[in-house]
Amino acid sequence: MAVQPEGTPCWADAMFSDVEGAKSFYGDVLGWTFGEASTEYGNYTQAYADGKAVAAVVPPMPGQEEQSQWCLYFATPDASGTAAKIRDNGGEVLMEPMQVGEFGTMCLGRDPSGVVFGVWQAGQHEGFEAPPEQPGAFCWAEVFTREPEKSDPFFSAVFPYTAKQMEDDGIDFRMFNVGDHTVLGRMKMTEEFPPEVPPYINVYFTVADCDDAVAKATKLGAVLRFGPMDSPFGRFAALSDPQGASFSVIDVTTTSGEMPQTTDVS
Repeated sequence: MAVQPEGTPCWADAMFSDVEGAKSFYGDVLGWTFGEASTEYGNYTQAYADGKAVAAVVPPMPGQEEQSQWCLYFATPDASGTAAKIRDNGGEVLMEPMQVGEFGTMCLGRDPSGVVFGVWQAGQHEGFEAPPEQPGAFCWAEVFTREPEKSDPFFSAVFPYTAKQMEDDGIDFRMFNVGDHTVLGRMKMTEEFPPEVPPYINVYFTVADCDDAVAKATKLGAVLRFGPMDSPFGRFAALSDPQGASFSVIDVTTTSGEMPQTTDVS
């Protein structure tokens, strides 16, 4: 797939203290295969779905053995420029733009509500190779924050987003578009989330059968957090993997109900 427009999710990776355990788990649940670990880049190991790159796993750097979690990267033509926008709009640059060989340039940021994310300026590595409807591929992502009043203006200022708010009194949900393409959701975290759960970006991976994927995952030690549930977008479920990293699975071929009404707010 070609370099994605600015602000589009383009890559995902996660640090795991037990990389082999993560490879075994995601291999069973999502059908991933894995390339050789790149010793030059901290044993960074790419995952593939049907031969197409979809994500990566990596062991933590010494002193960073924290809770495992997925990191979503947004495309940018200028990582340094995006880092400046992160700072200018109340965010924090956790890792300054760093060139990764010929592959590209990465940067890590945190929004004013505490959501950590990555930025990727493509070189040889353009990001996701598999289309979102392919089983095992990245499909969708949502910012989970307790303070949307901080996150919403931040992401719209750092990236060229227009936004639509879902017309639903039950949930506070916003969708961000690049042009006519919806690329990201934002969900306000309610009191159902324990206070120790920090704000985060939840990534969705496509599966052929949501219930089957949930059964495999829970059998292997994952915790089912929500679902499976039908929606107009597909049948989905939220999980925490055996090392605590949150992610969701979705079968986009099984849809139910009407598409929600939205209001332009940008």
